Parts: sequence; structure tokens; C-alpha cells
Amino acid sequence: MIKFDHVDKVYPNGVKGLDDVSLEIEQGEFVAVIGLSGAGKSTLIRTVNKMIDITGGELTVDGVNVSKLKGKELRDFRRRIGMVFQSFNLVNKTTVINNVLSARVADMSFFRTLLGLYSKEDKIAALESLDKVGILDKAYTRADQLSGGQAQRVALARTLTQNPEIILADEPVASLDPIMADVVMEDFQRINKDMKITVIINIHHVDLALQYASRVVGIRAGKIVYDGPVANVNKDVLRQIYGRDLNDDEVMKEKVDA
Repeated sequence: MIKFDHVDKVYPNGVKGLDDVSLEIEQGEFVAVIGLSGAGKSTLIRTVNKMIDITGGELTVDGVNVSKLKGKELRDFRRRIGMVFQSFNLVNKTTVINNVLSARVADMSFFRTLLGLYSKEDKIAALESLDKVGILDKAYTRADQLSGGQAQRVALARTLTQNPEIILADEPVASLDPIMADVVMEDFQRINKDMKITVIINIHHVDLALQYASRVVGIRAGKIVYDGPVANVNKDVLRQIYGRDLNDDEVMKEKVDA
């Protein structure tokens, strides 16, 4: 379980990223975090793996106080949590499989890492992860030859190769066309259902959040203003999250920005 208990995050410039956030996320849930740009969506998910430190309250993952983790304990903790970014973060001048195998570096000796001496088991795990996101045929293609959608699926395969219990995704489809955005969201949904991995996605696209997630958390000015099942999200809920009515085009097609 991920538990936020009256969590605050105040940045050095005085901006409140999170304001008295209390929230519980059970193992195996698929949660979409929605809200305006600057509302605190990225801050919320990045505190889970301590990419961002909280400044008040308590955040625990399976009973572990995240704020107290440092050094080896923090590195070991982060191996359990995959992270997918909008920008893919691939090494373009090497192959897809090498990018995916990089997820295993944390478990390798310096000598093996330096020479790229991955075990047979590592290679099998990488290929299986590529297969799970439908991109096995690109294993030996250079990363710079991929489309944006293919690159994001490789990033997801790399995360799967960590054997994570939780996947955090920060705007994973923001730079993709509508067709590929659907494909990538389907991958997240399938992984969540089939592998029971907790998925928490920060997403601007309201229609995709409602279509693929099972639970929506709405955040506004650092505060949680809605938390509940997708089925209960209506125009009143969206007005509460975004501060105004959204027209049908905004809900179904467009990116909702500040």
C-alpha cells in the first residue's frame, strides 16, 4: 500500500506542490492523476520514489517511511518502482534490447556492467518484456530508428525488466499521436490487470484517464479535490478539478492545460 498522510511539499520558492494530501493506493490499482498544469500531478507521483522529497506529513510504501530512506536502502527501494517519463530516456545510439537490459545494471558488478556482460537470464527477461508490449520485432533495431510510440513501449519494457511492484508514469502519452496514445495506454492497462502491478499515471488527457484507469485522483493547487472510481466522474467532478466546465472536445480529444 502507498499511503500519503497529511503530506506537504513546499518548494524553495514558496510554491506549494502538495497541500495536506491524504491518500491510500492499494497494490494492483490503476490510478490516473488529473488536473491542470502546475496543479501538483508530477509532484505527487515523484514523491513515491523520492525523486522529490516531501516537506511535511508522512509517506509510506508497504509500511516503509520513504522520507527516511537514503543510500543503499533508497537504491534497493527504487528497484521495486519503475518510472516511465514523457521523454522516453532511451540511449539512441544503441539497440532496443540494450536499452531494456540497462534495467538490470543495478544488480550487476561494475566489471560486468562495463563490458556489457549480461546473463542469459537477463536477455530472456528483456526479450519477454519486449514481447509483453508488442515490440519484440524491434529488439535489435537502434533506438533512434523508432517512432515515438515505439520508443515509449521500449521504455515500458525496460521498466518491466526491473520486475517492479509499482509503475509510475509521468505524462507517458503527452507527446504521442492519438492512435499511439491508445496503444500505450492499453499496454499499461494490460500490465496492470495481468501482472497485478500498481500503475499510477499523471495524465492530461481526460478521455484516456476515464477509458483506461479504474480510479481517478483529481488535484488542484496541490490539494486532492476528487478521489474515486472512473464511473463517478461527471461534469460536476471535472468542474471541481479544473475550475470550469470542460466542453466535449476538451474531455474527449484535447489536452487540458492551464
